[in-house]
Amino acid sequence: MDEGGGAPAASASTPAADAQPPFPSTYQRYPGRPTALVGATVYDGRGGRIDNGTVLLRDGEVIEVGSGLSTEGYDVIDGSGKFVTPGVIDIHSHLGDYPSPSVDAHSDGNEATSPTTPEVWVEHSVWPQDPGFSRALANGGVTSLQILPGSANLMGGRSVTLKNVPARTVQGMKFPGAPYGFKMACGENPKRVYGNRGRMPSTRMGNFAVNRQTWLDAKAYAAGDRKRRDLGNETLAGVLDGDILVHNHCYRADEMALVMDMAKEMGYKVTAFHHAVEAYKIGDLLRENDVCSAIWADWYGFKMESYDGIPENAALLWKSGACVVIHSDDANGIQRLNQEAAKAQAAGQRMGLDIPDADLVGWFTYNAAKAMGIEKMTGSLEAGKMADVVLWNGDPLSVYSRPEKVWVDGALLYDAMDRKRRPVSDFELGQPGEGDVK
Repeated sequence: MDEGGGAPAASASTPAADAQPPFPSTYQRYPGRPTALVGATVYDGRGGRIDNGTVLLRDGEVIEVGSGLSTEGYDVIDGSGKFVTPGVIDIHSHLGDYPSPSVDAHSDGNEATSPTTPEVWVEHSVWPQDPGFSRALANGGVTSLQILPGSANLMGGRSVTLKNVPARTVQGMKFPGAPYGFKMACGENPKRVYGNRGRMPSTRMGNFAVNRQTWLDAKAYAAGDRKRRDLGNETLAGVLDGDILVHNHCYRADEMALVMDMAKEMGYKVTAFHHAVEAYKIGDLLRENDVCSAIWADWYGFKMESYDGIPENAALLWKSGACVVIHSDDANGIQRLNQEAAKAQAAGQRMGLDIPDADLVGWFTYNAAKAMGIEKMTGSLEAGKMADVVLWNGDPLSVYSRPEKVWVDGALLYDAMDRKRRPVSDFELGQPGEGDVK
Protein backbone atom coordinates (compact mmCIF):
# COMPACT_ATOMS: atom_id res chain seq x y z
CA MET A 1 0.00 0.00 0.00
CA ASP A 2 0.97 3.60 -0.54
CA GLU A 3 2.43 4.78 2.77
CA GLY A 4 1.50 8.35 1.86
CA GLY A 5 -2.15 7.44 2.42
CA GLY A 6 -3.35 8.63 -0.98
CA ALA A 7 -5.10 6.54 -3.60
CA PRO A 8 -3.38 3.31 -4.63
CA ALA A 9 -0.88 3.88 -7.41
CA ALA A 10 -2.39 3.85 -10.88
CA SER A 11 -1.93 0.74 -13.00
CA ALA A 12 -0.24 0.80 -16.38
CA SER A 13 -3.66 0.88 -18.04
CA THR A 14 -4.68 4.19 -16.50
CA PRO A 15 -3.79 7.60 -17.91
CA ALA A 16 -2.14 8.64 -14.64
CA ALA A 17 0.17 5.62 -14.57
CA ASP A 18 3.32 7.63 -13.92
CA ALA A 19 1.74 10.22 -11.64
CA GLN A 20 2.04 10.30 -7.86
CA PRO A 21 -1.29 10.02 -6.03
CA PRO A 22 -2.73 13.50 -5.48
CA PHE A 23 -3.64 14.85 -2.04
CA PRO A 24 -1.46 12.40 -0.08
CA SER A 25 -1.75 11.93 3.65
CA THR A 26 0.51 14.17 5.72
CA TYR A 27 -0.59 12.53 8.97
CA GLN A 28 2.08 12.08 11.61
CA ARG A 29 1.23 10.54 14.93
CA TYR A 30 1.37 12.66 18.03
CA PRO A 31 4.13 11.74 20.49
CA GLY A 32 3.30 9.16 23.11
CA ARG A 33 4.93 7.34 26.00
CA PRO A 34 5.39 3.62 26.62
CA THR A 35 2.21 2.71 28.47
CA ALA A 36 0.97 -0.41 30.25
CA LEU A 37 -2.74 -0.78 31.01
CA VAL A 38 -2.92 -3.28 33.84
CA GLY A 39 -5.72 -5.11 35.60
CA ALA A 40 -8.60 -4.26 33.26
CA THR A 41 -11.00 -6.53 31.42
CA VAL A 42 -9.69 -6.54 27.86
CA TYR A 43 -11.81 -7.11 24.75
CA ASP A 44 -9.46 -7.54 21.80
CA GLY A 45 -12.01 -6.86 19.02
CA ARG A 46 -11.63 -10.35 17.53
CA GLY A 47 -13.90 -12.14 19.99
CA GLY A 48 -11.30 -12.54 22.73
CA ARG A 49 -11.68 -11.52 26.36
CA ILE A 50 -8.93 -11.36 28.99
CA ASP A 51 -9.82 -10.77 32.63
CA ASN A 52 -7.19 -8.95 34.68
CA GLY A 53 -5.37 -8.29 31.42
CA THR A 54 -2.37 -6.21 30.40
CA VAL A 55 -2.00 -4.15 27.22
CA LEU A 56 1.44 -2.79 26.36
CA LEU A 57 1.78 0.23 24.03
CA ARG A 58 5.07 1.62 22.71
CA ASP A 59 6.19 3.67 19.68
CA GLY A 60 2.65 3.95 18.37
CA GLU A 61 2.01 0.20 18.33
CA VAL A 62 0.44 -2.50 20.42
CA ILE A 63 3.42 -4.50 21.71
CA GLU A 64 1.68 -7.32 23.56
CA VAL A 65 -1.69 -8.24 25.05
CA GLY A 66 -2.07 -10.85 27.73
CA SER A 67 -1.99 -11.30 31.49
CA GLY A 68 0.89 -11.14 33.95
CA LEU A 69 3.15 -9.36 31.43
CA SER A 70 6.25 -7.48 32.53
CA THR A 71 5.66 -3.72 32.64
CA GLU A 72 9.26 -2.67 33.18
CA GLY A 73 10.01 0.48 31.21
CA TYR A 74 6.34 1.40 30.84
CA ASP A 75 4.16 4.03 32.51
CA VAL A 76 1.67 1.86 34.38
CA ILE A 77 -2.03 2.77 34.46
CA ASP A 78 -4.19 0.82 36.90
CA GLY A 79 -7.25 -0.44 35.03
CA SER A 80 -8.77 -2.40 37.89
CA GLY A 81 -12.55 -2.46 37.53
CA LYS A 82 -12.28 -0.85 34.10
CA PHE A 83 -12.35 -2.13 30.51
CA VAL A 84 -10.05 -1.81 27.49
CA THR A 85 -11.13 -2.09 23.85
CA PRO A 86 -9.65 -1.17 20.49
CA GLY A 87 -10.45 2.35 19.36
CA VAL A 88 -14.00 2.69 18.10
CA ILE A 89 -14.37 2.96 14.31
CA ASP A 90 -17.33 4.51 12.50
CA ILE A 91 -17.68 3.23 8.96
CA HIS A 92 -20.39 5.76 8.02
CA SER A 93 -19.93 9.36 9.12
CA HIS A 94 -20.61 12.79 7.66
CA LEU A 95 -18.52 14.74 10.13
CA GLY A 96 -16.75 17.50 8.25
CA ASP A 97 -18.95 17.40 5.14
CA TYR A 98 -22.13 18.08 7.13
CA PRO A 99 -20.43 19.70 10.13
CA SER A 100 -21.80 21.51 13.14
CA PRO A 101 -23.40 23.99 13.29
CA SER A 102 -25.87 22.55 10.78
CA VAL A 103 -26.45 25.47 8.42
CA ASP A 104 -26.82 25.64 4.64
CA ALA A 105 -23.33 27.07 4.24
CA HIS A 106 -21.96 23.84 5.75
CA SER A 107 -23.96 21.46 3.50
CA ASP A 108 -21.17 19.92 1.41
CA GLY A 109 -22.02 16.21 1.27
CA ASN A 110 -24.21 15.87 -1.84
CA GLU A 111 -23.11 17.05 -5.28
CA ALA A 112 -26.72 16.68 -6.38
CA THR A 113 -26.27 18.01 -9.91
CA SER A 114 -26.08 14.66 -11.70
CA PRO A 115 -27.21 11.15 -10.76
CA THR A 116 -23.61 9.92 -11.12
CA THR A 117 -20.72 11.98 -9.79
CA PRO A 118 -17.84 9.50 -9.39
CA GLU A 119 -15.40 12.34 -10.08
CA VAL A 120 -15.90 14.05 -6.69
CA TRP A 121 -13.78 13.28 -3.62
CA VAL A 122 -15.44 13.93 -0.28
CA GLU A 123 -12.14 14.98 1.32
CA HIS A 124 -12.43 18.21 -0.65
CA SER A 125 -15.53 19.02 1.41
CA VAL A 126 -14.29 17.95 4.85
CA TRP A 127 -13.80 20.78 7.37
CA PRO A 128 -11.24 19.68 9.99
CA GLN A 129 -12.57 22.21 12.52
CA ASP A 130 -15.92 20.44 12.86
CA PRO A 131 -16.53 20.23 16.64
CA GLY A 132 -18.02 16.79 16.02
CA PHE A 133 -14.58 15.22 15.71
CA SER A 134 -13.58 16.00 19.28
CA ARG A 135 -17.04 15.03 20.56
CA ALA A 136 -16.68 11.64 18.87
CA LEU A 137 -13.25 11.14 20.45
CA ALA A 138 -14.22 12.18 23.97
CA ASN A 139 -17.73 10.76 24.25
CA GLY A 140 -17.51 7.80 21.89
CA GLY A 141 -13.87 6.70 21.90
CA VAL A 142 -13.78 7.04 18.09
CA THR A 143 -10.20 6.85 16.79
CA SER A 144 -10.87 6.29 13.04
CA LEU A 145 -13.81 7.05 10.80
CA GLN A 146 -14.87 6.97 7.17
CA ILE A 147 -16.40 10.15 5.78
CA LEU A 148 -18.82 9.49 2.93
CA PRO A 149 -20.64 11.66 0.41
CA GLY A 150 -24.41 11.79 0.81
CA SER A 151 -26.96 9.53 -0.86
CA ALA A 152 -28.71 11.82 -3.34
CA ASN A 153 -26.80 10.22 -6.22
CA LEU A 154 -26.49 6.70 -7.54
CA MET A 155 -22.73 7.26 -7.49
CA GLY A 156 -21.78 9.87 -4.91
CA GLY A 157 -17.99 9.87 -5.21
CA ARG A 158 -14.96 8.80 -3.20
CA SER A 159 -14.96 8.53 0.56
CA VAL A 160 -11.98 9.23 2.82
CA THR A 161 -10.80 7.45 5.97
CA LEU A 162 -9.45 9.66 8.75
CA LYS A 163 -7.59 9.30 12.01
CA ASN A 164 -9.56 11.24 14.59
CA VAL A 165 -6.84 13.72 15.51
CA PRO A 166 -6.68 17.53 15.57
CA ALA A 167 -5.15 18.85 12.33
CA ARG A 168 -5.16 22.04 10.27
CA THR A 169 -5.88 20.17 7.03
CA VAL A 170 -7.84 17.10 6.06
CA GLN A 171 -4.61 15.61 4.74
CA GLY A 172 -3.21 15.88 8.26
CA MET A 173 -6.04 13.57 9.40
CA LYS A 174 -5.96 11.21 6.42
CA PHE A 175 -5.38 7.60 7.49
CA PRO A 176 -2.05 6.54 5.95
CA GLY A 177 -2.39 3.54 3.68
CA ALA A 178 -6.19 3.33 3.83
CA PRO A 179 -7.85 2.50 0.51
CA TYR A 180 -10.43 4.87 -0.86
CA GLY A 181 -14.08 3.95 -0.66
CA PHE A 182 -16.75 4.66 -3.28
CA LYS A 183 -20.23 5.69 -2.22
CA MET A 184 -23.20 4.34 -4.14
CA ALA A 185 -26.91 4.54 -3.35
CA CYS A 186 -29.99 2.69 -4.50
CA GLY A 187 -33.69 3.02 -3.83
CA GLU A 188 -35.75 6.03 -2.93
CA ASN A 189 -33.15 8.78 -2.62
CA PRO A 190 -31.77 9.04 -6.17
CA LYS A 191 -35.11 8.32 -7.86
CA ARG A 192 -36.79 11.01 -5.73
CA VAL A 193 -34.09 13.65 -6.23
CA TYR A 194 -33.91 13.29 -10.02
CA GLY A 195 -37.51 12.20 -10.66
CA ASN A 196 -38.67 15.43 -9.04
CA ARG A 197 -36.60 17.28 -11.64
CA GLY A 198 -38.13 15.34 -14.51
CA ARG A 199 -34.87 13.51 -15.15
CA MET A 200 -33.79 9.90 -15.24
CA PRO A 201 -33.77 8.02 -12.93
CA SER A 202 -37.28 8.36 -11.53
CA THR A 203 -37.81 4.66 -10.83
CA ARG A 204 -35.87 1.78 -9.37
CA MET A 205 -35.47 0.29 -12.86
CA GLY A 206 -34.11 3.66 -13.95
CA ASN A 207 -31.60 3.50 -11.11
CA PHE A 208 -30.22 0.22 -12.38
CA ALA A 209 -30.23 1.29 -16.03
CA VAL A 210 -28.17 4.41 -15.30
CA ASN A 211 -25.79 2.45 -13.09
CA ARG A 212 -25.24 -0.30 -15.66
CA GLN A 213 -24.60 2.09 -18.54
CA THR A 214 -22.16 4.08 -16.41
CA TRP A 215 -20.26 0.89 -15.53
CA LEU A 216 -20.18 -0.18 -19.19
CA ASP A 217 -18.68 3.18 -20.14
CA ALA A 218 -16.14 2.83 -17.34
CA LYS A 219 -15.15 -0.67 -18.50
CA ALA A 220 -14.54 0.70 -21.99
CA TYR A 221 -12.43 3.49 -20.51
CA ALA A 222 -10.43 1.06 -18.41
CA ALA A 223 -9.83 -1.05 -21.50
CA GLY A 224 -8.18 1.90 -23.25
CA ASP A 225 -11.10 3.60 -25.02
CA ARG A 226 -10.23 7.18 -24.08
CA LYS A 227 -9.25 10.44 -25.68
CA ARG A 228 -8.46 12.37 -22.54
CA ARG A 229 -8.12 11.93 -18.78
CA ASP A 230 -11.52 11.53 -17.07
CA LEU A 231 -11.68 11.85 -13.28
CA GLY A 232 -14.94 9.96 -12.89
CA ASN A 233 -13.79 7.01 -14.97
CA GLU A 234 -10.46 6.96 -13.12
CA THR A 235 -12.39 6.33 -9.92
CA LEU A 236 -14.60 3.69 -11.53
CA ALA A 237 -11.54 1.98 -13.03
CA GLY A 238 -10.08 1.88 -9.52
CA VAL A 239 -13.23 0.14 -8.31
CA LEU A 240 -13.06 -2.38 -11.15
CA ASP A 241 -9.39 -3.05 -10.29
CA GLY A 242 -10.35 -3.71 -6.66
CA ASP A 243 -8.33 -0.80 -5.31
CA ILE A 244 -11.37 1.30 -4.28
CA LEU A 245 -14.01 -0.30 -2.04
CA VAL A 246 -17.75 0.05 -2.72
CA HIS A 247 -19.99 1.18 0.12
CA ASN A 248 -23.60 1.00 -1.04
CA HIS A 249 -26.49 2.78 0.68
CA CYS A 250 -29.35 0.28 0.33
CA TYR A 251 -32.36 -0.61 2.50
CA ARG A 252 -34.41 -3.35 0.85
CA ALA A 253 -33.33 -6.98 0.64
CA ASP A 254 -34.47 -7.41 -2.97
CA GLU A 255 -32.41 -4.43 -4.10
CA MET A 256 -29.32 -5.61 -2.23
CA ALA A 257 -29.62 -8.95 -4.04
CA LEU A 258 -29.96 -7.17 -7.39
CA VAL A 259 -26.96 -4.94 -6.65
CA MET A 260 -24.81 -8.00 -5.90
CA ASP A 261 -25.88 -9.45 -9.25
CA MET A 262 -25.04 -6.17 -11.00
CA ALA A 263 -21.65 -6.16 -9.31
CA LYS A 264 -20.94 -9.64 -10.66
CA GLU A 265 -22.08 -8.59 -14.12
CA MET A 266 -19.80 -5.55 -14.16
CA GLY A 267 -16.84 -7.06 -12.36
CA TYR A 268 -16.69 -5.25 -9.02
CA LYS A 269 -17.45 -6.20 -5.42
CA VAL A 270 -19.67 -4.55 -2.84
CA THR A 271 -17.74 -4.26 0.40
CA ALA A 272 -20.67 -3.23 2.58
CA PHE A 273 -24.32 -2.31 2.34
CA HIS A 274 -25.05 0.68 4.55
CA HIS A 275 -28.27 1.13 6.55
CA ALA A 276 -29.43 -2.28 5.20
CA VAL A 277 -32.51 -2.49 7.42
CA GLU A 278 -33.72 -5.63 5.59
CA ALA A 279 -30.34 -7.39 5.61
CA TYR A 280 -31.74 -9.99 8.03
CA LYS A 281 -33.83 -11.38 5.15
CA ILE A 282 -30.74 -12.30 3.09
CA GLY A 283 -28.09 -13.04 5.71
CA ASP A 284 -27.03 -16.19 3.87
CA LEU A 285 -26.51 -14.31 0.58
CA LEU A 286 -24.49 -11.62 2.34
CA ARG A 287 -22.33 -14.24 4.04
CA GLU A 288 -21.75 -16.14 0.80
CA ASN A 289 -20.77 -12.93 -1.02
CA ASP A 290 -18.61 -11.69 1.89
CA VAL A 291 -20.54 -8.43 2.15
CA CYS A 292 -20.79 -6.62 5.49
CA SER A 293 -23.95 -4.90 6.68
CA ALA A 294 -23.34 -1.50 8.28
CA ILE A 295 -26.53 -0.84 10.23
CA TRP A 296 -28.24 1.00 13.05
CA ALA A 297 -29.57 -0.80 16.09
CA ASP A 298 -33.14 0.38 15.72
CA TRP A 299 -33.63 3.17 13.19
CA TYR A 300 -36.31 2.05 10.77
CA GLY A 301 -39.79 2.88 9.53
CA PHE A 302 -39.04 6.52 8.64
CA LYS A 303 -39.67 5.95 4.91
CA MET A 304 -41.23 3.16 2.89
CA GLU A 305 -38.01 1.34 2.04
CA SER A 306 -37.13 1.23 5.74
CA TYR A 307 -40.57 0.00 6.80
CA ASP A 308 -39.58 -3.66 7.25
CA GLY A 309 -36.63 -2.95 9.52
CA ILE A 310 -36.59 -4.72 12.89
CA PRO A 311 -34.43 -4.31 16.04
CA GLU A 312 -33.34 -7.95 15.68
CA ASN A 313 -31.60 -7.22 12.34
CA ALA A 314 -28.06 -7.35 13.72
CA ALA A 315 -28.70 -10.43 15.85
CA LEU A 316 -30.15 -12.38 12.93
CA LEU A 317 -27.22 -11.40 10.73
CA TRP A 318 -24.84 -12.60 13.45
CA LYS A 319 -26.74 -15.90 13.69
CA SER A 320 -26.38 -16.37 9.91
CA GLY A 321 -22.61 -15.86 10.14
CA ALA A 322 -22.66 -12.58 8.21
CA CYS A 323 -20.49 -9.56 8.99
CA VAL A 324 -22.20 -6.99 11.25
CA VAL A 325 -21.04 -3.38 11.64
CA ILE A 326 -22.77 -0.78 13.81
CA HIS A 327 -22.58 2.65 12.17
CA SER A 328 -23.87 6.12 12.96
CA ASP A 329 -24.66 8.35 9.94
CA ASP A 330 -25.22 10.96 12.63
CA ALA A 331 -23.16 13.50 14.57
CA ASN A 332 -24.73 12.41 17.85
CA GLY A 333 -24.95 8.68 17.17
CA ILE A 334 -21.22 8.50 16.56
CA GLN A 335 -20.77 9.30 20.25
CA ARG A 336 -22.51 6.09 21.39
CA LEU A 337 -21.78 3.30 18.92
CA ASN A 338 -20.98 1.07 21.89
CA GLN A 339 -24.43 1.67 23.35
CA GLU A 340 -26.11 1.10 20.00
CA ALA A 341 -24.39 -2.28 19.75
CA ALA A 342 -25.65 -3.14 23.23
CA LYS A 343 -29.21 -2.28 22.16
CA ALA A 344 -28.89 -4.65 19.21
CA GLN A 345 -27.52 -7.33 21.56
CA ALA A 346 -30.51 -6.89 23.88
CA ALA A 347 -32.93 -7.28 20.96
CA GLY A 348 -31.22 -10.56 20.14
CA GLN A 349 -31.45 -11.74 23.73
CA ARG A 350 -35.19 -11.11 23.74
CA MET A 351 -35.55 -13.58 20.86
CA GLY A 352 -33.23 -16.15 22.44
CA LEU A 353 -29.93 -15.28 20.76
CA ASP A 354 -27.13 -14.87 23.30
CA ILE A 355 -24.42 -12.81 21.60
CA PRO A 356 -21.20 -12.74 23.67
CA ASP A 357 -19.97 -9.30 24.72
CA ALA A 358 -16.57 -10.02 23.19
CA ASP A 359 -18.17 -10.64 19.79
CA LEU A 360 -20.25 -7.50 20.10
CA VAL A 361 -17.21 -5.25 20.56
CA GLY A 362 -16.05 -6.35 17.12
CA TRP A 363 -19.16 -4.78 15.60
CA PHE A 364 -17.82 -1.30 16.24
CA THR A 365 -14.08 -2.06 15.98
CA TYR A 366 -12.66 -4.92 13.88
CA ASN A 367 -15.62 -5.52 11.54
CA ALA A 368 -15.70 -1.84 10.63
CA ALA A 369 -11.97 -1.92 9.94
CA LYS A 370 -12.39 -5.02 7.77
CA ALA A 371 -15.07 -3.40 5.63
CA MET A 372 -12.90 -0.28 5.27
CA GLY A 373 -9.81 -2.25 4.26
CA ILE A 374 -7.72 -1.20 7.27
CA GLU A 375 -8.02 -4.32 9.45
CA LYS A 376 -4.32 -5.15 9.06
CA MET A 377 -3.45 -1.83 10.70
CA THR A 378 -6.15 -1.20 13.30
CA GLY A 379 -9.45 -2.49 14.68
CA SER A 380 -8.11 -5.02 17.18
CA LEU A 381 -5.61 -5.27 20.02
CA GLU A 382 -2.91 -7.37 18.36
CA ALA A 383 0.85 -7.00 18.40
CA GLY A 384 2.13 -4.75 15.64
CA LYS A 385 -1.12 -2.90 15.05
CA MET A 386 -1.67 0.80 15.64
CA ALA A 387 -2.12 1.57 19.31
CA ASP A 388 -5.67 2.87 18.92
CA VAL A 389 -7.07 2.09 22.36
CA VAL A 390 -9.88 3.12 24.71
CA LEU A 391 -9.86 2.74 28.50
CA TRP A 392 -13.50 2.79 29.63
CA ASN A 393 -14.44 3.67 33.19
CA GLY A 394 -16.87 0.74 33.24
CA ASP A 395 -18.43 -1.88 31.01
CA PRO A 396 -18.45 -0.32 27.51
CA LEU A 397 -21.81 -1.96 26.82
CA SER A 398 -23.45 -0.02 29.64
CA VAL A 399 -25.12 3.37 29.23
CA TYR A 400 -23.39 4.40 32.48
CA SER A 401 -19.87 4.02 31.06
CA ARG A 402 -17.80 6.39 28.98
CA PRO A 403 -14.22 6.71 27.77
CA GLU A 404 -11.77 7.68 30.47
CA LYS A 405 -8.72 7.79 28.22
CA VAL A 406 -8.27 7.46 24.45
CA TRP A 407 -5.01 6.76 22.61
CA VAL A 408 -4.53 7.26 18.87
CA ASP A 409 -1.36 5.61 17.59
CA GLY A 410 -0.14 5.40 21.18
CA ALA A 411 -0.63 9.11 21.86
CA LEU A 412 -2.95 9.98 24.74
CA LEU A 413 -5.31 12.45 23.03
CA TYR A 414 -8.16 12.41 25.52
CA ASP A 415 -8.12 12.09 29.29
CA ALA A 416 -11.30 12.76 31.23
CA MET A 417 -9.18 13.41 34.31
CA ASP A 418 -6.96 16.03 32.64
CA ARG A 419 -8.52 19.19 31.22
CA LYS A 420 -5.42 19.79 29.10
CA ARG A 421 -6.15 16.60 27.15
CA ARG A 422 -9.62 17.45 25.94
CA PRO A 423 -9.31 18.60 22.31
CA VAL A 424 -11.28 21.69 21.34
CA SER A 425 -11.85 22.81 17.75
CA ASP A 426 -10.47 26.18 16.65
CA PHE A 427 -14.03 27.03 15.62
CA GLU A 428 -15.20 26.57 19.21
CA LEU A 429 -12.38 28.74 20.55
CA GLY A 430 -13.50 31.64 18.38
CA GLN A 431 -11.52 34.83 17.80
CA PRO A 432 -9.68 36.84 20.44
CA GLY A 433 -11.27 40.07 21.55
CA GLU A 434 -9.33 43.31 22.06
CA GLY A 435 -8.74 42.53 25.71
CA ASP A 436 -7.22 39.16 24.79
CA VAL A 437 -4.59 40.48 22.40
CA LYS A 438 -1.10 40.54 23.94
